[in-house]
Amino acid sequence: MDVVHDRSVGIDISKRDAKVCVRVPGIRLGTFTRTVTTWAATTSEVLRLCEFLEEQHVTVVIMESTSDYWKPFYYLMEDSLPVMLVNAKHARNIPGRKSDVSDCQWLAQLGAYGLLQASFVPPEPIRELRDLTRARTIATHDRTREVQRLEKFLESSGIKLSSVVTDLMGVSSRAILNALVAGERDPQVLAALARGRLKVKIPDLVEALVGRFGEHHAFMTRLHLEQIDTVTDRIDQYTARIEEAMAPFRVIREALSTIPGVSTLVADVIIAETGAGMSVFPTAGHLASWAGVSPGSNESAGRIKYTKTMPGNKHLKGALGIAALSVSHSKNTYLAVKYRRFAARRGKMKAVVALEHTILTSVWNMLTAGEVFTDLGADYYIRLDPEKAKKRAIRQLQTLGYEVTITSSVAA
Repeated sequence: MDVVHDRSVGIDISKRDAKVCVRVPGIRLGTFTRTVTTWAATTSEVLRLCEFLEEQHVTVVIMESTSDYWKPFYYLMEDSLPVMLVNAKHARNIPGRKSDVSDCQWLAQLGAYGLLQASFVPPEPIRELRDLTRARTIATHDRTREVQRLEKFLESSGIKLSSVVTDLMGVSSRAILNALVAGERDPQVLAALARGRLKVKIPDLVEALVGRFGEHHAFMTRLHLEQIDTVTDRIDQYTARIEEAMAPFRVIREALSTIPGVSTLVADVIIAETGAGMSVFPTAGHLASWAGVSPGSNESAGRIKYTKTMPGNKHLKGALGIAALSVSHSKNTYLAVKYRRFAARRGKMKAVVALEHTILTSVWNMLTAGEVFTDLGADYYIRLDPEKAKKRAIRQLQTLGYEVTITSSVAA
């Protein structure tokens, strides 16, 4: 096997320090020497390590993506050294020889022969946008969990508000909860706070608001509402900051929003996770595999063992899942028809993953060609093979007991 990098470095990183192996040519032709040193994980030590590696004239620096501990090293090295972040699964050492020293030596050796592929690390503006979108997603989940805690707690007081209203944090629901906290207990007065279409449910509201809501329940409900308001305010701050960071990508976001099911929030996540540029993904298949929405490959002796999707970018996959579920409830679009056709054959869960793959393929094509989404139409499959569609319709009518006579409406 040919040596690709004569002077390679492998770094095994932990929270406190890092083991660094420098692999350089030896005195005799075809030999190599390995020197392992230990460096602290502080910024000053990492800067000293950068100077040391520059003096060694290394041509590649390999480090594993271990938790978040790789970030101080990578971010300080990326401007001055040929650093490469790799998936720890791809660089796994031989079982029984696992230690920090052997790991860094193994990384240096793999890097010397060019056997590792670099992971995608976006530039700093995209990294900042990633931090914001991921933090907003986490805050949104926290808010949902707090609303669920409040809903469960209200059960102990006999208040069945969530059985009547759709959104416990809606305008009417919030007015009722505020009144309960303030001391109002009359179900008729509370139900009269309903707004909009909820007014038609006032009799049901009166029944749902009969309970044993006391001072303890008022205290706990107030704290839950304050916590929900705090998280909501945090989400609003994240959104405002994202709008500022999204300024260079507004045109791309508008283009992505033309895909059915892709909202502005989903488009924000797609841009933050993929970097808004497809140069790092040679094909749409590479992007789908990286996101974890394409079938796996495990074949041996001509037999396919399984095609389960492999782990990928969970943040991007979560956003694509939201878009796919939104499309699955829609009508009169190509994606909606594709979902229903696939769900009938393979089930709803696999149909959602297939729709995620289709949406991501569209994203790759759009960002590569610089175009907006063009819907193929709900009648795409009929136009694709009219004869097949006609036979299917005839079979369905015959199954229902009808005799079918076909007469063309096209004039001869």
